[in-house]
Amino acid sequence: MPHSDNNLKRHVGVVGLLFASVGSIIGSGWLFGALNASVEAGPAAIISWALGGVLILLIALVYAELGTMYPLSGGVVRYPHMSFGSFASYTTAWITWVAVATTAPIEVEAALQYGTKYAPFTHEHIVDGEPVHTLTTLGYGSAVVLMAIFVAVNYFGVRWFARINNVLVWWKLAMIVLVIGAFIFTAFHAGNFTDHGFKPNGVHGIFTAVATSGIVFSYLGFRQGIELAGETDNPRRNVPLAVIGSVLITGVLYIALQVAFIGALDPSILDKSGGWANLTFANDFGPLAAVATLLSLGWLAVLLYVDAIVSPGDTGLIYTTITARISYAAAKNGNAPQKLASTTDRGVPLVSLVLAFVIGLIVFLPFPSWQQLVGFITSATVLSFASGPLVFAALRKQVPDAERPFRLPGGHLIPVLAFFGSNLIIYWSGWDIVWKLMVSVLIGFALLGIFVLTGQVKLPDLDFPSGAAWLLPWLGGITLLSYLGNFPEEPRKGNLGWLNFETSVGLIFVFSIAIYLIAYAARLSPEAAQGHIDAVSEEAAVEEEELGASH
Repeated sequence: MPHSDNNLKRHVGVVGLLFASVGSIIGSGWLFGALNASVEAGPAAIISWALGGVLILLIALVYAELGTMYPLSGGVVRYPHMSFGSFASYTTAWITWVAVATTAPIEVEAALQYGTKYAPFTHEHIVDGEPVHTLTTLGYGSAVVLMAIFVAVNYFGVRWFARINNVLVWWKLAMIVLVIGAFIFTAFHAGNFTDHGFKPNGVHGIFTAVATSGIVFSYLGFRQGIELAGETDNPRRNVPLAVIGSVLITGVLYIALQVAFIGALDPSILDKSGGWANLTFANDFGPLAAVATLLSLGWLAVLLYVDAIVSPGDTGLIYTTITARISYAAAKNGNAPQKLASTTDRGVPLVSLVLAFVIGLIVFLPFPSWQQLVGFITSATVLSFASGPLVFAALRKQVPDAERPFRLPGGHLIPVLAFFGSNLIIYWSGWDIVWKLMVSVLIGFALLGIFVLTGQVKLPDLDFPSGAAWLLPWLGGITLLSYLGNFPEEPRKGNLGWLNFETSVGLIFVFSIAIYLIAYAARLSPEAAQGHIDAVSEEAAVEEEELGASH
């Protein structure tokens, strides 16, 4: 699993680990998030960015304890196995794989959308009343080439890429700071924050923006600090600092960028658009570069068009590696065909890399634009993280005396809030995304059945009662709540809209507590859990030895 952004030789210090997390967090989200959030929530998008950061920080704090307890490469997909067995780990590993396999494609779409300035890679369409920039024939062809480049770099040049990654992180940080400063000092129209309403779409808009406009998506890379926990010289200090620090640093930058973006817009643009909900302006397929051009900052616009290749390209490379490492690990632990675990003489999991490429191309078909894919990836990734708080609670009971270099204070409070927050993000993403996500989960179950029937996978002891007791009611319950709920509000997309905002939040809180308690009660025995912990740790060490040479 991912050493992917692997500037990180062994023994990474706190700065290296912090850089890995910050570098992974800053991808394409910031290039589009300010505009998308403004359309959804108006100036109240500032609240959305802060709320998104808090919700992700809660999840990150849980993983900071898990990551220092068991600093394993690929911890996010290994932890559920420890407490709940194979059925839970297969399901969460599949969801994680779906989330990361769709990340490289969205980064390609981001680069091509900004690139529309120079060639017709995307074309604007109105989908459900909102403008989206979908790939053209030229765009699809270019996307294939870019995905192939990701695979080729992973095959031939990851070491070279690793060496320049620190430089790329500095570039990303410098670009965001530069844009914030340039926008604020060139033009700042304070009236934009109130003239068309501070929260024109009410609280509904604020929460929808968190899930679907790229806000939570823009924070998701925090897990690199967890994934690389096994590679740092002092995990007790470095992992919590990297995980928490990266979310706080990027959160401050994102909020400042949103303020700068709102203030930089000429009031006449808002007047002509008729307010925030229909905000549009020339060349808004690359919104930040377009605003820079409107401010006569041509040099900044050029830098932003360059950054639209650098930032998504960096993140896309990282996630291509992660996708291959996850399918490799799934094959190693018996949950996927063994061919996926084969490596070249260089230690590259080539079959897994090719699979990541093919899946990436398929993803472009149902999700031909950045806007259409971002909500799906957000929900899939949060769904994959959401088991962390349940594992956290179970391990506190299963291995109470295990060393915890970073022990999260507050007992059950933060994990409960983290699980509740995860469910809220999934619910806010809307029924049109949730049903697609659950179909993806069902495809995973079907594939497992096919693998077993065709003899490609020997079914391990699934510990089915322990995993299914909470997983099935959780997935079924969040699907039902989404169907009954009012996200999206207008126009609805098949959801019934029976639950208003207050009712749905209350129900999701009760539902989250119930699933948390069921999982706590259904955890494996301490002896079974210890057996899994030992097996997973050994498996991770073997994988590290086999794949380490290529990274």
